[in-house]
Amino acid sequence: MGFKKHIPNLLTCCNLVCGSVGIVQVFNNELHYAAYLIWAALIFDFLDGFVARLLKVHSPMGKELDSLADMVTFGLLPAAICFQILNNLTPLIWLPYVGFLITIFSALRLAKFNIDERQADSFIGLPTPANTLFISSLIFVDQLWLTLPVLLSLIVVFSCLLVAPLEMLALKFKHFGWRGNEVRYIFIGISLVSILLFWQLALPVIIIAYICLSIIKKVFLSKNSI
Repeated sequence: MGFKKHIPNLLTCCNLVCGSVGIVQVFNNELHYAAYLIWAALIFDFLDGFVARLLKVHSPMGKELDSLADMVTFGLLPAAICFQILNNLTPLIWLPYVGFLITIFSALRLAKFNIDERQADSFIGLPTPANTLFISSLIFVDQLWLTLPVLLSLIVVFSCLLVAPLEMLALKFKHFGWRGNEVRYIFIGISLVSILLFWQLALPVIIIAYICLSIIKKVFLSKNSI
């Protein structure tokens, strides 16, 4: 097996490095760079699992390492972004710390994911990468729209979504036919069109579409086992 078994863990560590450097960028008030590092980390987060399956080198250590890396990149980093934006919006010293609700609920989400065997083909609660992707998009939103009440409300709502007993769509294809993958293909289509039209501002549209389609799938299409 040799070096091959370490490749997924190396990719996970790249995710961790992106998250760690992103936190430094946040507290240097370089939020745009932090967002780019989040996007790079998302690629590494996808690749570590993909490569592990491709090379058939799953390991208990890899699973634990992945959660620890995610806690930094998708738990602490988005909370730091919220802290810094709040810090720029209010003179109240204590209020920006509300942003760290994201860290607390992300930890609960990741711990729950590790022990919940129901989450093989779907997610229960909003995945931490999706939550972080949404928060990274706030960096590019016009400050006229991102007021203090709006941001505080988003922090509370998305913290709750992380641990909500909602079945969320997983982009895991057992086959690539249309039947059985309708919602997945619709989501991918919405995502591509949004990116072409709005670029960075497409991210909140994509995540909101993801949440809405997941609810529609569960409520209206569960009988068809989509």
